[in-house]
Amino acid sequence: MTDAEWAEVRVLLPVPAWLEGRGGRPEGYCHRQMLDAVRYVVDNGVKWRSVPADFPPWDRVYAFFRRWRHQGLDVEFHDRLRARVRVSEGRAAEPTAGIIDSQSVRAASSVPAASRGFDGGKKVPGRKRHVITDCLGLLLVVAVTAAIVGDREAAVPLLERVHIAHRSLRLIWADGGYTGMLVDWAREKLHIVLEIVKRSDEPRFVVLPRRWVVERSLSWLMRSRRLVRDYETLPATSESMILWSMAMLMSRRLARRTHATTTAMSLAA
Repeated sequence: MTDAEWAEVRVLLPVPAWLEGRGGRPEGYCHRQMLDAVRYVVDNGVKWRSVPADFPPWDRVYAFFRRWRHQGLDVEFHDRLRARVRVSEGRAAEPTAGIIDSQSVRAASSVPAASRGFDGGKKVPGRKRHVITDCLGLLLVVAVTAAIVGDREAAVPLLERVHIAHRSLRLIWADGGYTGMLVDWAREKLHIVLEIVKRSDEPRFVVLPRRWVVERSLSWLMRSRRLVRDYETLPATSESMILWSMAMLMSRRLARRTHATTTAMSLAA
C-alpha cells in the first residue's frame, strides 16, 4: 500500500481485542505488513509458501488471513471500505438497489470434487461465483458454489443474506437466468423487487441497462491473478479472496480521490 492508501485504510481496520482490554495476546507484526502480504498473494497469485522474505513469515501471514476469515473481520473491513467509497461518491452509505449475476471459473486440481462441478451452459468445469453488487459495482454479498449449481438455486440464500445485511435494499436487477418463481418469492418473502433485464433482439451488440455494472465488477475480479482460476480447497476461502480483491480496488480508489481533492485545494489556495 502507498502511504495515501494506508491513511485511508488504517482508521477502518477492526480493533484487536487486546487493544480494548478484552484479553488476548498482542499481535507480533504490524497490520500494514500483514495487509500488504495478503494483498500480494491475492494480486499476484503466488502460493502462501512463496510469500517474499520482505514480508512476515508465510505461516504467520496465512494465520492472519485465516483468523480474519473465521471471525468475519474480512467482511467487516470490506463493508467499511464500501461505505466510505459510497459516501465519497455522493451516495448514501447503504444501497437501495443492486444487481445480481454469476461467474463460472475453472478450478485447479486442489479443489475437492465435492465442491466443484460442470456448468453446462458455459462449458466450464469448476466453481461458480454468485454476487450482488450495488449500482457502483461494489460488492454487497458473494457466495461460491460448485459450477453445476444453477443461478436460481443459489440466488435464494444469497438474497436472504443481502436482505439481512442491507435492510434498505428494495430493487435488484437480474438477467433471464433468474426468472420464474424466484421473482414472486423475493417480492413476497423479502419485499424485494427482482426486475429481469432481458436481452435485446438486435443482431448487434447492445449494452443492457444495469446488467453491465455487475459484468464490470466480475471483470474487476479477474485483475487479481489468484482469482483467474479457483485454487482454494474451501469455498469460504474463495469468498474471502474475492473480498480482499475488492478491498484493494476500493482502497486505491479512496486514495486517488483524496489525492485529487488535496491537489485541487492546493491549486485553489
